[in-house]
Amino acid sequence: MTYCVAIKVDAGLIFCSDSRTNAGVDQVSTYSKMYHFGIEGDRQIVINSAGNLATTQSVIAKIRKDIKDGADISLATLDSIHDAADYVGEISVTIQEKHAQHNSNVSFEASFLLGGQINGDSPAVMLIYPQGNHITTSKQTPYLQIGESKYGKPILDRILKPETGLDTAALCALVSMDSTMKSNLTVGPPIELMTYATNSGYMKHSVFEADNQYLRELTKSWDCLIVEAFLQLPPPPQN
Repeated sequence: MTYCVAIKVDAGLIFCSDSRTNAGVDQVSTYSKMYHFGIEGDRQIVINSAGNLATTQSVIAKIRKDIKDGADISLATLDSIHDAADYVGEISVTIQEKHAQHNSNVSFEASFLLGGQINGDSPAVMLIYPQGNHITTSKQTPYLQIGESKYGKPILDRILKPETGLDTAALCALVSMDSTMKSNLTVGPPIELMTYATNSGYMKHSVFEADNQYLRELTKSWDCLIVEAFLQLPPPPQN
């Protein structure tokens, strides 16, 4: 399973993803679901992926090939994040249809989070559905999720606002990931975090392995604080 979240606040963008694709008694497989495409001084773009691994890897391979070959339409030439989402959606649909021709009994669906900043436009984040269409964030919901989204959603709804600081947004993403890992063992480390400050032109990439001290302390502190807060709640009425 997969969990990825992308956050857009006034201060910038946060992307967070796990790296587990299969979990079982005998085998755990890990693949990065975080992909960075950047041209210094011009554009910074991040893609997170979820769904069929053959599809997501083929989509990323096609994106990289278009950039390498100097294609007229690529993430290196498009003028907006909206156009980039259309481009990735079209590639995804084409690859899904190609794979389905050879095996109609398997779902080749994939979804993507794409975000960044191009040519000085405002930073943006898009969720690209398997059908190729996409949505963006709003003031009421300044985040988007793919994969196992339900466990990590409450903290996002309670904390995030457009004016939330970038460090707080990053912490919120990590707590959201921790809550998801706590409730679903098919989501797991290494955890990748990408941070982008508006107009900075620079993506900061962090990786947290399973034995990372900060990740362990975060989990321990969050568990203790939840219990402490719960015990301070008023009891239900007796009548």
